[in-house]
Amino acid sequence: MSFTNSQRFFPETRMRRMRANDFSRRLMRETVLTPDDLIYPVFVIEGENQRETIPSMPGIERLSIDLLVKEARELVSLGIPAVALFPVTPLNVKTELAEEAYNIDGLAQRAIRALKNACPELGVMTDVALDPFTTHGQDGIIDTNGYVLNDRTVETLVRQALSHAESGADIVAPSDMMDGRIGAIREVLELNDHVNTRIMAYAAKYASAYYGPFRDAVGSAGNLGKGNKFNYQMDPANSDEALHEVALDLAEGADMVMVKPGMPYLDIVRRVKQELKAPTFVYQVSGEYAMHMAAFQNGWLDERSVMMESLVCLKRAGCDGILTYFAKRAAQLLNE
Repeated sequence: MSFTNSQRFFPETRMRRMRANDFSRRLMRETVLTPDDLIYPVFVIEGENQRETIPSMPGIERLSIDLLVKEARELVSLGIPAVALFPVTPLNVKTELAEEAYNIDGLAQRAIRALKNACPELGVMTDVALDPFTTHGQDGIIDTNGYVLNDRTVETLVRQALSHAESGADIVAPSDMMDGRIGAIREVLELNDHVNTRIMAYAAKYASAYYGPFRDAVGSAGNLGKGNKFNYQMDPANSDEALHEVALDLAEGADMVMVKPGMPYLDIVRRVKQELKAPTFVYQVSGEYAMHMAAFQNGWLDERSVMMESLVCLKRAGCDGILTYFAKRAAQLLNE
């Protein structure tokens, strides 16, 4: 639709009329946020009755499985439909080939089973990537020069995804950005009768500087050191490339796609949703959360207003759902 001067004139048209009262603002509101739009990322650690703070992510904690189950029950009561599970792998089981990633009795796999037993109605999404399990902090298997080997990595990702499905995961979410991994995972899920295990592909995951607090949270920052992920995650300067990545993952069998990070990449969210019209999600990443929380704690921004505005902006851009560390607090406010 285009607008011309012949269509609307002042004062016959006063745009502020509809903004004058709360009832009319509500009647014309184009974007509505509900708890149904939220996925809560959670970090799980070994032990019992264990709780660890994450200094760079105020308000977010690492929890042992028993405490995570209690947290899950509260999330269900708030109407949050799903959690995204991230294990904090002990250093003694990290290896160069990430064998712990597909251990059926590993931390992630045990946490999946506990969550599904306690809250079967809660969707459990798992991270399919190797960086929490490697001694070098990369998302894959590396050669002698430190280059991540694509096809060799996919072999391990397939085993990891299958172990998650066998443990009861509802959604496996490959976040590694290896070529061809969605098709390989879809094939093995089908062959093993996990036909309803959904795949959320991190299809447009950028090599962003916003991930630092997350790497602290899962304990991979120290392993990665001064390394980077430029040769497999996307260049932040590129937009068309994201559409190619998303289209490939959909063709290989992804049910949903993810754009990551969130607010700095709203143009990508809009393009993916408009041009491909697939279920599109966005990750409001740890760096975005940390920046907001720093401003809140210093009194520079109002927590409630800015938090909710940031989420509405993500939804307005076109996403169907949001992974956000604000999910629990936002759901509490939305339920008031």
